[in-house]
Amino acid sequence: MNDSLRAARVATFVYFSLCGTLMGTWVVNIPAIEERVGVTHATLGGLLVLLGLGAFIGMQVAGRLTDSLGARIVVPATGVLCSAALVLPGLPREPWTLAGALLAFGFCNGCLDVSMNAHAVHVEKAYGRPVMSAFHATFSVGGVLAALVGAATASAGLSPAAGMAAMGALGIAIALVSARALLPTAPTAADTGSAGQTEQGPAAEHRGTSRRIWILAALALLVMLCEGAANDWSALHLKDVLGAPASTAAFAYGTFAATMTIGRLLADRLADRFGSMAILRYGAATAAVGITIVTVSPWIWAAFAGWALFGLGLSGCVPQLFSAAGHADPSAAGANVSRVAGLGYVGMLAGPAAIGWLTHLVALNHAFVLLILLCAITAVAAGILRTGSDRTREMAASSS
Repeated sequence: MNDSLRAARVATFVYFSLCGTLMGTWVVNIPAIEERVGVTHATLGGLLVLLGLGAFIGMQVAGRLTDSLGARIVVPATGVLCSAALVLPGLPREPWTLAGALLAFGFCNGCLDVSMNAHAVHVEKAYGRPVMSAFHATFSVGGVLAALVGAATASAGLSPAAGMAAMGALGIAIALVSARALLPTAPTAADTGSAGQTEQGPAAEHRGTSRRIWILAALALLVMLCEGAANDWSALHLKDVLGAPASTAAFAYGTFAATMTIGRLLADRLADRFGSMAILRYGAATAAVGITIVTVSPWIWAAFAGWALFGLGLSGCVPQLFSAAGHADPSAAGANVSRVAGLGYVGMLAGPAAIGWLTHLVALNHAFVLLILLCAITAVAAGILRTGSDRTREMAASSS
């Protein structure tokens, strides 16, 4: 394996970490920004929808740009734009200006998210083995770095705008320095073409690929809806349902996030050995077991175990879906990843709202039955990732 490919992989780790750090920097400054602008929780929730809308639009734009211009141009450009846009939410003092700032930051973040994932697909193809999950683990590490930096800047007395500007400036430098190590070009349609194909063959293949992409996108929506629900409701579950003190309840999300990160660090090796289909199927099944424990258990220690299993099970699912979308048609990796990531992001935003709506009808822990069903559906539908290698494994297992 040559040095340039290793350098490209390291650079991809850097961009994933950068993206996680930039988003995490905004998250840790939300309370201070909310107080300065003077909005209620309900108003802030509405403003956050604009962040998601901007990200969704950015994902669709960046997917096509990455396919046409190449990841080596789009990834650093979007890294610079996202870093520069980070300061915008830290400046407003009025709700309407904060709305515009969140829309712009969300757009830039969505562009970076899809372009770096498209480049990760090309790196994975060059490696010839799964490497996608580790990239997503690095994104989570970026969030941890943001929390540490945010605590340091707050203790130093820096305003949100100053701290976000400093992180943005550092992000611009990182995005520019890492650009040279990226893979020079994306695969083109000519790379995957076949000289003997008829006109009907490629058309039929394109229709089949398009259907597969939308199935992958639907599964991404289900999985990321579960992730979004865990992000917003795990701590409240321990506090409101099990009566845990706030200091203890906070560790519910920490447990979920920790096992999510650990699972993503391990998932590539497991996918290489057992296949992506197995990671999705048994991961979703494990997540279903975990959230079932959360739903029915009256004990705090069991709830922690349930959230840990939930995070561990979900950890490898999204990377496998993104990877499958990118590899379905290398000439359109960016567009395909943008479809899967975009619909998945809708799920991430919808998850907290769906559980919140259900709590008007049933208790919070009973609302988690929805998550059990979504994990079960994902496990059943995991066959969409079946490959020739999976069939070989199944035949070997049945003959032994």
